[in-house]
Amino acid sequence: MGNIIRSNSKILDKARIFEKEAANNISYKEKPSFHLSAPVGWINDPNGFSMFKGEYHLFYQYHPYDIKWGPMHWGHSKTKDFIKWEQLPTVLAPDEEYDMGGCFSGSAIELDGTHVLMYTGVVDKVEEDGSHFIRQTQCVAIGDGIDYEKLDCNPVIDSFLLPEGSKLEDFRDPKMWKDGDYFYVVVGSRHADESGQILLYKSKDLRNWSFVSVLDRSENKLGRMWECPDFFKLDGSDIMIISPQEVKAKGLKFHNGHNTAYLIGQYDKENYKFNRESYEPIDFGLDFYAPQTLETEDGRRIMIGWMQSWENNIVPSSFKWCGMMTIPRELTMKDGHLIQNPIREIENYYKNTVKYENQLIQNEVNLDGILGREIDMTVEISGTDYEDFTISVAKNNEYETIINFDPKKDLISFDRSYSSKLGDLLHKREIKVRNQNGKIKLRLIIDKYSVEIFVNDGEQVMTSTFYTELDATGISFYAKGNATVSIEKHDIVVE
Repeated sequence: MGNIIRSNSKILDKARIFEKEAANNISYKEKPSFHLSAPVGWINDPNGFSMFKGEYHLFYQYHPYDIKWGPMHWGHSKTKDFIKWEQLPTVLAPDEEYDMGGCFSGSAIELDGTHVLMYTGVVDKVEEDGSHFIRQTQCVAIGDGIDYEKLDCNPVIDSFLLPEGSKLEDFRDPKMWKDGDYFYVVVGSRHADESGQILLYKSKDLRNWSFVSVLDRSENKLGRMWECPDFFKLDGSDIMIISPQEVKAKGLKFHNGHNTAYLIGQYDKENYKFNRESYEPIDFGLDFYAPQTLETEDGRRIMIGWMQSWENNIVPSSFKWCGMMTIPRELTMKDGHLIQNPIREIENYYKNTVKYENQLIQNEVNLDGILGREIDMTVEISGTDYEDFTISVAKNNEYETIINFDPKKDLISFDRSYSSKLGDLLHKREIKVRNQNGKIKLRLIIDKYSVEIFVNDGEQVMTSTFYTELDATGISFYAKGNATVSIEKHDIVVE
């Protein structure tokens, strides 16, 4: 595989020392209980989501020194069950000439007892003549689960390996895998027409790579730059996940400036062609971006995403940390659509279960035992004699976050306008759901500052954050007319 550069990085050492000391000054009580969050400072895209020596590792874009985006490091956590996370030291810092502008997103695989990371190294500088020079290249680091060393031959994929007609400045976010004797990687790129494309490369030794093909292109029909690609087979279909920018809204779809989508198709391995058949949004909420997947030991495909928005960051300025990940989700296919459900291991942390069967809701109702900010709650609504149904969560005398279902229009809306955040930011999203004559099943995963709404057993998902004070634990139900509901609520207790 080649030589590695033994790290004597003062930049990395500084980040590790700062991270450890600063994180000790943040109370665990203000952090999410079962969602991975920034130890200190800022995090964004999940990176290197992978299994290594029987545990699941997640890295992430990380700037420990501020709650705003800054020079990108790689932070690091691991878990055995996707619910309880252990914080580990920072693994990458921008300390080489080829990554001095940041260690951007990438992926990881386990290989012969080592953990191999591939990431985007960025050079971003102003030349003597005043011109702005930007280059993004793909680099490799190898480690043992704690410490990682960069290859001496980095970058292993540079702009000379871009296909003709590609922009040199946008070339990032490698997702790597091994198949037979070869390593493969898909990388996001920008075509000369300014729109996104996904490039495929292969190598036998991780050092020497060759360009294979353009797997898919936007051609300015599905947004501009395509970031954070992932590529895998799921239930007989080949799935490509992308995070496209500047997608034109279509109905209630693709309203975020930074969107996510899954492309369904068939991959011709012999000719390295991906024949796209359709595409859909992954999540309809306000706060979801840059998802990445892995395959578990028992064969499940698990996805995790960044639970925040670039355009509408509402994290309070008083916080010393900024950024959370979604709950890991199990992916399956059904009738040509991606199905997402919370990781089943969450059931191991259930406490204080409360159930209501066929409860009649008229006007506003509070139900005994139904409250909390760390819960898994399923609400099944039925009936033909109601015009509107609302669930209010994180509620007190001043604030509430509202989830509404309109059975006449088959619309679900999420609204955080009254969740305590001041300012004229975007606070509302809507999705169109399948008509079932007034029936709907909503599963809410709430963890202090977020709610992930899984509709009809994962047919659609809506992920959003809110930062209401933690003493707002009330939950109420309202029906205009007569609605019948069955509710099952579990507290999630992670010790």
